[in-house]
Amino acid sequence: MNLRIVVISAPCNRAKRNLSIDTNLLSMFPEPEPLTIPAFFAALGLLCAVIALIDIRHGIIPNGLNVSVAVLGLLKVSIAGGFAAGVETVAEALATGVIFLLLRQLYFVWRKVDGLGLGDVKLLAASTPWIGIAGIPMLLLIAALAALATMGSLHVAGHAMTRQTSLPFGPFLAVGLLLTIAAQQWLGIP
Repeated sequence: MNLRIVVISAPCNRAKRNLSIDTNLLSMFPEPEPLTIPAFFAALGLLCAVIALIDIRHGIIPNGLNVSVAVLGLLKVSIAGGFAAGVETVAEALATGVIFLLLRQLYFVWRKVDGLGLGDVKLLAASTPWIGIAGIPMLLLIAALAALATMGSLHVAGHAMTRQTSLPFGPFLAVGLLLTIAAQQWLGIP
């Protein structure tokens, strides 16, 4: 953002001079990408591993882990794009959370059973700063395909699979998040 200041040089000379001052303090630094800051990606990978383990063992995704994913992503976005990008990211994350909360409620009204856990909804919202709202469909596609492959493998291995068989979805969302970030960075997929 540039601030434009108009200066009148002398009382007898009404010629105006324009002085442009760059007010974005972060503009002097190169814009980092998510994978060029290894600490951000390593921390996210660790958080995703913990989320997967806890969801597999206990069937929940703790709020603290979802908040950590969201705050780390928001910090990354704010460093790379400034305050305005951070505000836009918060709005996208809230929209994602509201959309999936409504879908969760609609599914419950229709089927009388929870299809998506509340922790999963929060993880989807927390993932938005990392991949943007446009990356959510890819994350869901990867997660759903991984979950279907796992269910198929369990069936082939002899486990009884019925319509009532449930599987924690958090680990698949975590894998989907990491693979979506990789696809966006290395393959240029939005």
